[in-house]
Amino acid sequence: MHRLLSSGIAAAVLVGLIAATPLVAGAQDLALAPAGRLHAEGTALVDEFGRTVLLHGVNNVDKFAPFMNPGDGLNVNAQDADLLARHGFNTVRLGVSFDALMPERGQVDHAYLDRVADTVDVLSARGIHVLLDNHQDGLGQPWGGNGFPSWSLESRPSPAEPNPGFPLFYLMPSMNRAWDEVWNNTHGVLDHLGQALGALAARVEGKPGVQGIELMNEPWPGSPFLTCFPNGCPDFDRKYQAAMQKLTDAVRAENPTVPVYWEPNVTWNETMPSNLANPPTTPAITDDDIVLAPHDYCIPAELAIYLGLPPELRALCGLQQDKTWGNIDSFTERVNIPTVVTEFGNNDPTVLANTLEHADRRFIGWQFWHYNSIFGPDGGTDPFLGPIGPQLVRTYPQATAGVPRAMTYNPDNGDFIYRYTPKASTKPTEIYVSDLSYPNGYVAAADGGTITSAPGARLVTVTADGTGPVTVKVNRPGSAGAELPAGEGDSSSAGSSGSSGSSGSSGS
Repeated sequence: MHRLLSSGIAAAVLVGLIAATPLVAGAQDLALAPAGRLHAEGTALVDEFGRTVLLHGVNNVDKFAPFMNPGDGLNVNAQDADLLARHGFNTVRLGVSFDALMPERGQVDHAYLDRVADTVDVLSARGIHVLLDNHQDGLGQPWGGNGFPSWSLESRPSPAEPNPGFPLFYLMPSMNRAWDEVWNNTHGVLDHLGQALGALAARVEGKPGVQGIELMNEPWPGSPFLTCFPNGCPDFDRKYQAAMQKLTDAVRAENPTVPVYWEPNVTWNETMPSNLANPPTTPAITDDDIVLAPHDYCIPAELAIYLGLPPELRALCGLQQDKTWGNIDSFTERVNIPTVVTEFGNNDPTVLANTLEHADRRFIGWQFWHYNSIFGPDGGTDPFLGPIGPQLVRTYPQATAGVPRAMTYNPDNGDFIYRYTPKASTKPTEIYVSDLSYPNGYVAAADGGTITSAPGARLVTVTADGTGPVTVKVNRPGSAGAELPAGEGDSSSAGSSGSSGSSGSSGS
């Protein structure tokens, strides 16, 4: 059934009507294609059909031995993948670690690589891209951390050295000496890490669902860390970029086409800017497939969680996160590569909203920290049905046959609006419709394009009517829907057309 929207969108399709018992859409209702290869084009991630891809997803990181064992209650399995796909998540940052890849000096654990590859296959078969994240926290076991194998480093805490635990153990003198060993490649630690990451890259070559390999999680500068405050540390970043390039070369030698993700040194989380690819301080990035992988954490909120400080500190989060996203803007303008926020979140809806609103405004993808298997030995409930679910399970364009211009989404009422400029592609624009936000179905409308998906589809597909801007709205029945803020996106004067609707139910 059609209705005319007062906003000027000339055609609409009612794809969900009030139903006594709303249907819950499963992953199978999405008719998902296996995840295909992504590559960088300027600041965009682009799929094999030439569409701009937006990634929403989660982290899944198994930090300690035995690593990545199916059914262990942590590692994602097929049922978890179905759950994630049903909620519209199309990426998982899957943690791997140096100590699991190479538990003995020079000896790669190929059985572990096989388990990693199996998990990649499970996720990518459901349309979920997999970022393989070389994860460390606190460097290694001698400090109560994880990531680097003990054989790779010689520094150790002294018996009298206090260990304050995460995150303050990064201030321990012995840990800083060990980080210096990493960046100076003392005892060949970077050589061995490059060998391990090369073996990982070789094992997953030919798997298009591999989103990329992230070289190192939250790298700490070591002894020079104080030089990073208050305005970043160009001298350390010069050494750090050389290390990232060395590891990138090791990956490229085994897998020339896999995207490689570089994370800023971890003082970024305290709002220090990155000097990566900032000539003449550091070289420009010439590799075609490098992606920036920053995090967006609110340090006052983290201190309240980990150190028991007053929760009122969270009132400062908006200011800090504005600074972090300003650093992302500066980096993007300077370097012109894509960004994916590979960690954020602490289950505080306000802090989450800050990240998600900033990301929507910039059309930047993200991976929430953290998801554990709910289908392991202890079972569990769907974590996205709690208070953070409506924030994370969003209506959004997963793939756009064009150039994104503007997007807003209101998780409180499901109002969504998106504008893009079309370009040639062999597949249409695909918009995932949240399975949490529309208990009585949804209304979808297109101005400058035609909705080609079936009524009630979890993926709304849109084809452009011409070369002019396309604007798509999704909202609950009876809602006036969202409007783009004045000045955002291209002005649209093109005609519109939509498919006629039919009675049906949409997931709730």
